[in-house]
Amino acid sequence: MIVPELLVVLLAIYLGARLGGIGIGFAGGVGMLILTLGFQIKPGVIPFDVIEIIMGVIAAIAAMQVAGGMDYLVSLAERLLRKQPRYITFLAPLVTYFMTLLAGTGHTAFSTLPVIAEVAKEQGVRPSRPLSIAVVASQIAITASPISAAVVFLAGILEPKGISYLALLAVSIPSTMIAIFLAALITNFLGKELKEDAIYQQRLAKGETVLRGAGVFEAKPGAKLSVLLFLLGIVAVVLYATAISDTVGLITHPVLPRNEAIVVFMLTVAAIICFTCKVDTAKILSASTFKSGMSACICVMGVAWLGDTFVKAHISEIQQVAGDLLTDYPWMLAVILFFASTLLYSQAATTKALMPAALMLGVSPITAVASFAAVSALFVLPTYPTLLAAVEMDDTGSTRIGKFVFNHSFIVPGTLAIALSVLFGFIFGHLIL
Repeated sequence: MIVPELLVVLLAIYLGARLGGIGIGFAGGVGMLILTLGFQIKPGVIPFDVIEIIMGVIAAIAAMQVAGGMDYLVSLAERLLRKQPRYITFLAPLVTYFMTLLAGTGHTAFSTLPVIAEVAKEQGVRPSRPLSIAVVASQIAITASPISAAVVFLAGILEPKGISYLALLAVSIPSTMIAIFLAALITNFLGKELKEDAIYQQRLAKGETVLRGAGVFEAKPGAKLSVLLFLLGIVAVVLYATAISDTVGLITHPVLPRNEAIVVFMLTVAAIICFTCKVDTAKILSASTFKSGMSACICVMGVAWLGDTFVKAHISEIQQVAGDLLTDYPWMLAVILFFASTLLYSQAATTKALMPAALMLGVSPITAVASFAAVSALFVLPTYPTLLAAVEMDDTGSTRIGKFVFNHSFIVPGTLAIALSVLFGFIFGHLIL
């Protein structure tokens, strides 16, 4: 029955991709209904450990956004990009990478994309270059963020195998950063120059593309303080996770485990921001980051639950088919994660659904760490929100989706960045772990 059940999983994912957004989670529920009641498969585990981290982190980010902290960070990013506009293709991914690294969500890129597009136009740089690699960087940075659900979950299943939370970050951060820089170097030569682009010339002639110039930013009274409090919260998470790790052992038998600690710290940070910055908590519910975060929770719940149910029901068959293959060709794990994340649309969901199964199949912890960045192939199907936003915000038409769906501006920078991240992951993994 594995073939028809697999078809149910794939069809549910396809339906979710067609619905888009939170619909991915809804479609996961449809798949669960068919597998459990139709095929009588025992349901897997709902990934509440991942969901609680997303909710906790998003609560703090949304509070910071309402306090004006997100706008303040964007103003700093704009100042950096306008100070060195010639290097926009290198600075843009650096900005989105670090914003995601600190926030634990790639949706922070939304606010910087208009700035990237404008600065590129002002310099006569083809906007598709910095926009494409910036979107990719915001996705890959999830696998290097100390507070992302994907990182925390992977660290949790790797610690019993001798790889600590800090060791995971020690590999993922440098490998992804170097990969993004090299990918940006190559992306800087992709496509025609802006002045030679026929679509841009047509839009320019019709007056459909204009230069808006720099905006005037006025920070809210509590903007800077909210950013400081949020950063202190991240530092507290990292320090506590280090203190309770087996390798450091400053706190033995901790009352508060790491996952719960992240939620507690983030909710506390949110509360302090609301008190000190006089935030209207009712506005948090309508903040863009809060909406995208809660949508991500439903998506992870539906899709990761569906994947866990299917994998656990057929783990023996999967071991027979994939066990020897992954043993002989460990890099194949990265390929599997790449295509899985293309369908699952979430780094956390892909990690939760496949990484435990990979380790059960005998994949080495080093291979799991090195391949981790491959869960970020959310750019392959041109329907991801930040990807679509980049296309919409580039009024030059240089950032576009081709007639054949996959021939879009993000496919080459994204595939290249992930391949390099995995390559450097293996190098740093063998040096550090």
